[in-house]
Amino acid sequence: MLSTLGRFPLLLLALSLAACDQAPDFSQAEPDEARSAGAATVWRRDVNAYALPSANLSAARRVDFSAGNSFFRSPWVIAPSTTTARDGLGPLFNTNACQNCHIRDGRGQPPETDAPNAVSMLVRLAVPPTEQTVEVVRRLGAAPEPVYGTQLQDMAIPGVPPEGRVRVAYEPMPVTFADGFTVELRKPRLRIDQLGYGPLHPQVRTSARIAPPMIGLGLLEAIPERAILENARLQATGSDGVRGRPNRVFDDASGQTVLGRFGWKATQPNLDQQNAHAFASDLGITSSLLPADDCTSAQAACRNAANGNQSAQQPFEVSDNIRRLVLFYSRNLGVPARRGESDARVLQGKALFHQAGCQSCHVAQYRTRADAAEPELANQLIRPYTDLLLHDMGPGLADDYSVFDARGQDWRTPPLWGIGLSATVNPRGRFLHDGRARDLLEAVLWHDGEAASAKQRVLRFDVEERAALLAFLQSL
Repeated sequence: MLSTLGRFPLLLLALSLAACDQAPDFSQAEPDEARSAGAATVWRRDVNAYALPSANLSAARRVDFSAGNSFFRSPWVIAPSTTTARDGLGPLFNTNACQNCHIRDGRGQPPETDAPNAVSMLVRLAVPPTEQTVEVVRRLGAAPEPVYGTQLQDMAIPGVPPEGRVRVAYEPMPVTFADGFTVELRKPRLRIDQLGYGPLHPQVRTSARIAPPMIGLGLLEAIPERAILENARLQATGSDGVRGRPNRVFDDASGQTVLGRFGWKATQPNLDQQNAHAFASDLGITSSLLPADDCTSAQAACRNAANGNQSAQQPFEVSDNIRRLVLFYSRNLGVPARRGESDARVLQGKALFHQAGCQSCHVAQYRTRADAAEPELANQLIRPYTDLLLHDMGPGLADDYSVFDARGQDWRTPPLWGIGLSATVNPRGRFLHDGRARDLLEAVLWHDGEAASAKQRVLRFDVEERAALLAFLQSL
């Protein structure tokens, strides 16, 4: 027989799932509903709402948070340099600091039409797999473009040609509600020019991505795997056409295939690996997890450039201690509290959110694991509004970029917590994976595939109902 202690995590999981199954009451706010991140919830509502440590982080623990914050915000420099803790930038890179993409720890922004740079947007690259790329596909989930690798890097250190320049143009796409109200969506058209190493592979697949917000990531990491898989099981038996699937990805540390949680297609299993891949691909910074520069055999100047390796004993550019501090920081960024959750219009919008079926993918509530990586993240009742599963979102959002078990039309359900403060944190921040949606209504109207029925229900909403739905989303 299991001891009481042994049964405790199972009990928490059962309570979490049972809470999701209960018929919701839309006449009033749920108890403590404002605390989206449990005891970790923060109460700031201004431009720095995403940049605060979890509220339950002690003063002593905030020292490491602040140290991680400094490495997240400050620019890395070209090696060799007297700034040995921060040198090794590049040779190829997209930006010189994490904060340049995750603006104030929030969303990135795509470039304006034909703007000359895309600082907080990057482009993934892949080609069809072959027998020769089986092993690399097992590790990376996709076959890299032979010359340019897995990601186009539009910046470089002196003496190394950048890989190319990314430009975006937008095609208008009007969508009309049942009452005649029209919203003009915009479909991005990506163009890559000024290629530094010759033409791209004729069958290259590209996927533009903007940086997602950083809040609550440690809590998402602490959601029990069984709860995520149970959501997939329940959806598979439902009648609404929603069929979420887990992505199974490669764990660089263990060499095993595990559940993916992070990234637009759930391609990373944990935050440490997510951070290491961002260091490597976005900044060109090596680590003990990824010790090689992101240079292909066709990029001789990149391969021969000086590096910022710490020492012969530590032949990589970001030390394990700095990586630990950045991990601690990214795990403990707090989630802002709800606002106006008891307002009548917000409650009406919450009812309409469920009426449309949005909660099938944007699952509201979980209890985090008792053995979470940090004690502040353990046993928290959280409301992230995600299932962390892949869903077919239809051809309009498809990028034809498959990675691990995610196909071109598949996208992980993004968390909604804190979304109402997005414009406060970064007025130019945008929504969806490539930033095509300028506001929340546009983001809703891009839903298709498994979400087609939900979108059709929304399109029948009148002006008052649209306002209520948006009021609910803005309250999150």
